[in-house]
Amino acid sequence: MNLVIVESPAKAKTINKYLGSDFEVLASYGHVRDLPSKDGSVRPDEDFAMSWEVDARGAKRLSEIAEAAKRADRVILATDPDREGEAISWHVLEVLQKKKALKDTEVERVTFNAITKSAVLEAMANPRQLDMELVEAYLARRALDYLVGFTLSPVLWRKLPGARSAGRVQSVALRIVVDREMEIERFQPQEYWSIEADLTADSPPFTTRLVKHAGKRVQRLDIKDEATASAARAAIQSGQFTITSIEKKPVRRNPSPPFTTSTLQQEAARKLGFTAQRTMQAAQKLYEGVDDQGGLITYMRTDGVYVTPEGIAQAREVIGERFGPAYVPSEPRYYKVKAKNAQEAHEAIRPTNIARHPDSVRLEDDLRRLYELIWKRMVASQMEAARMDRTTVDIETPDGQTGLRATGQVVIFDGFIAAYEEGRDDKPRAGSDDDEDDTTRLPALKEGAAAKVEAIRTDQHFTEPPPRYSEATLVKKLEELGIGRPSTYASILTTLRDRQYVRMEKNRFYPEDNGRLVTAFLEQFFGQWVEYDFTAALENDLDEVSDGQMDWKTLLRTFWSQLKPATAAVLDRQGVIDELDAAIGPFLFPDKGDGTDPRLCPLCKSGRLHLKASFKMKSSFIGCSNYPECRYTRGFGAGANAEGGAEGGDRELGVDPDTGQPVALKIGRFGPYVETALPDADKPKRSSLPKGWSPASLTLEQALRLLSLPREVGPHPEDGKPISAGLGRYGPFVLHNGVYANLPDIEEVFEVGLNRAVSLLAEKKASRGARGGAAPLKELGNHPESGDPVQVMAGRFGPYVKCGKINATLPKGTEPESLTLEAALELVAAKAAAGGKKPGAKKAPAKKAAPKKATAKKAAPKKAAAKPRAAKD
Repeated sequence: MNLVIVESPAKAKTINKYLGSDFEVLASYGHVRDLPSKDGSVRPDEDFAMSWEVDARGAKRLSEIAEAAKRADRVILATDPDREGEAISWHVLEVLQKKKALKDTEVERVTFNAITKSAVLEAMANPRQLDMELVEAYLARRALDYLVGFTLSPVLWRKLPGARSAGRVQSVALRIVVDREMEIERFQPQEYWSIEADLTADSPPFTTRLVKHAGKRVQRLDIKDEATASAARAAIQSGQFTITSIEKKPVRRNPSPPFTTSTLQQEAARKLGFTAQRTMQAAQKLYEGVDDQGGLITYMRTDGVYVTPEGIAQAREVIGERFGPAYVPSEPRYYKVKAKNAQEAHEAIRPTNIARHPDSVRLEDDLRRLYELIWKRMVASQMEAARMDRTTVDIETPDGQTGLRATGQVVIFDGFIAAYEEGRDDKPRAGSDDDEDDTTRLPALKEGAAAKVEAIRTDQHFTEPPPRYSEATLVKKLEELGIGRPSTYASILTTLRDRQYVRMEKNRFYPEDNGRLVTAFLEQFFGQWVEYDFTAALENDLDEVSDGQMDWKTLLRTFWSQLKPATAAVLDRQGVIDELDAAIGPFLFPDKGDGTDPRLCPLCKSGRLHLKASFKMKSSFIGCSNYPECRYTRGFGAGANAEGGAEGGDRELGVDPDTGQPVALKIGRFGPYVETALPDADKPKRSSLPKGWSPASLTLEQALRLLSLPREVGPHPEDGKPISAGLGRYGPFVLHNGVYANLPDIEEVFEVGLNRAVSLLAEKKASRGARGGAAPLKELGNHPESGDPVQVMAGRFGPYVKCGKINATLPKGTEPESLTLEAALELVAAKAAAGGKKPGAKKAPAKKAAPKKATAKKAAPKKAAAKPRAAKD
């Protein structure tokens, strides 16, 4: 018998169909071991020895795998074809060897890039040994992440109250967000004027812009004030214009390559509004297979753009059939990855069968939309280029003092655009070089023809700051800098939100105050470890380990020799908060522009404001130097600096345009909330602020969105009962007929549609059913007196025996597989005796209690109310 080990049950189910009766396929359910979240899991003084821990669920799975391995003639490790997959195979092999489950059993490693019958069978025919260089790269990466997290985080906790954690890549990603925010704050808008004129030249009107004034070339930002704009307008109005040149230039646009992990995350964010995490969850399901359709896409964690010759041939055939021969280029397109650290031999993300059109697959909404995106991108990548004619028309006065220009573009052949066109991250900023539309179609014009001015427009503009990062643009920036790897981007962004270092508003990252403070702390005292180049160089070193060009422990020794003394120095350092106060003073106390001291205390009018830290309350805040005589405090950040919101927190946000009632932000017993009065209602309507939303920066628009909840999404297609979306104690949700399903992102509660809601509710119902029908670890028989089944079950805190309504925990060290019925009955009897119940006994009907006599009882003195405890991180 051949035992095949994979990560997930869905993957196991699909592969099992392709292999014969001689194969048994079991799932490890992801990683089976991890470093315990405690000090000492990685020990630098013992040559970076690492302690691994198996959780209760993992122990059950590994026991099943070990029992199967003892019966097998061959064990085949078939986890994913990347570093993490290699690591899972290594962990499973290590555990099997410790359990002595292998003996003389042959162990082989196979990988396949797609879960199709042909790919799986080909992999089985070409096994290899475990790639220890990839495993060592994983061990080095895991040790580095642990050492940074468990070395820097305690320093943060001791020196910066309220800080949650630091991470090797997480902290650098946070710095990128903070740096952009600071860039926006430093930005000074620049006034400029645009001047356009509508002309005719024995033709329909066409639009031109000023490119020459007073004999000088005019760039976009050169007209800086109204006076200059008026002078230019007058020159156009009085000028006699002639078309001096018409230049037509053919332009070719080539398609983008098929998706990598990062480009898929970026495009799914732009076109589908998916978070990186949501994209990867959907892609995982498409890869593993849905129902009886098998694996629908190739492996989704890749930074390669290579496509097999069979895939290219299939794409070209589909293009010819669906779009016509003109859309098939004479030669196939071959793409090369630009990043030098790409994981070689990984194919791009594409459909496993390109002939399988999105309309022909049966998928839930998220999977269908993502599959369609992948299909279109792959097909377009092998299509003919789009061809355009770009026309530039120059019009001038006879003296050459004033010049106008019209540009236009005509699509001659749409090519790949017929299937797919890549989205843009941001619209062009006002005043940028891209802030120009050249897609206008121009009328037929003749060189030398006279042109008549029909209308002139002069408009004032101001340059705009760079936009805040979206998920798509942040992933793109991380990739450009060489920070992190495609498989880690989703978890990095999720961690930043979970730590409340950032918040999302309109799908953009805004740094929270504590995120800015942590970044300032790390830049001030651990600058090297949050430098972009240092982090990227470390990633390159890890790639060298995976290529066998660097010893992984040498890398760890070098890193630790720098981090350990830097940490010790900061721990011994006094006045850390004062240094931070000086470093980020311009952010904490921005210049008011009126010459007054921004640090002057608004309460006592004599003290100066400084950054303070409270280790008791685990928080940082702004306080007065005259404490305790003056007890003025406030939070820090742009919102806290605003007049009127510094002391109490309650403030009016504006007026609801629909009701005319004021909308207020208030700080209550259970945290901040918004409130407004409703016509004909006894009580005001209220809504708590969701996790990650800062009271200091809350706007009227956000408050109105919260107060609009819950909102009706639509009727459920099965029973017609309404589905609603709302915000509850545990976050955003959709609700139908008493069933709640969580939404991953607060923004989605305002936008979720009917198809997505139905899909989430169906998944929730399915998971409920799975939990309710959990299979026992072992069936032992029936209780001799009650007849109730005696079973060994997997529990949250370990295995236990279940008999009727009695649950008895297994003694420490007892293996569920070795437990007998007799031993289980003793455990049940002991538990029943302790609880006063007889196993399997039915409850006697309750007797009607006699009325109790009133007795005077001396009331115990009440204890003093406990002081409220500071919330834990």
